[in-house]
Amino acid sequence: MEFDKVIESRKSVRSFRSKKASWKDVIEAINSALQAPFAGNQNHMNFIIIERQETINRISELTNQLWINECGILVIVCSDDTHLENLYGERGRIYSRQQSGAAIENLLLKVADLGLSACWVGAFQDEIIKQHLKIPEHIQIEAIIPIGYEKRKDERKKKRSVESVMYWEHWDNSRRPSLFKEEVDQFGDYL
Repeated sequence: MEFDKVIESRKSVRSFRSKKASWKDVIEAINSALQAPFAGNQNHMNFIIIERQETINRISELTNQLWINECGILVIVCSDDTHLENLYGERGRIYSRQQSGAAIENLLLKVADLGLSACWVGAFQDEIIKQHLKIPEHIQIEAIIPIGYEKRKDERKKKRSVESVMYWEHWDNSRRPSLFKEEVDQFGDYL
């Protein structure tokens, strides 16, 4: 798929058909996640792929998001901040969050490119899910990604326009400054 089309087609889907996504496609999406930028080129990401329906159902309950049990595959995105904190101190934790987000977005874009659907789930009780999945205490759960085929093709919600989110040179200046001083007449029109 063309890159702009992939970006435009990616959306959060919370309703899946019973057809299960291929685990090979999920691995391909994870491989795309690993192509994200990493601070100091230190990849700190790990991924747990869950296919067993009873585990998916349990994660769905633990997140209080019952729609998750409709997906065929879950990916739990994890990170280990330890090495980055050793290298960069407190900023290492910030870098970890940033590069985790970049990796997750790569994963979501590849999922869309493969004709699959997903949703980035960030609301969950970390400790309970860590216990259930036997994730070590020092590992962070960054996201839970249900993957499958969209049940119904809902129209993608309109995103904010680029003009509404940009400022030039300082906050709240929505006009690009001119490189040359422009003369203005008494009515505010440019001469």
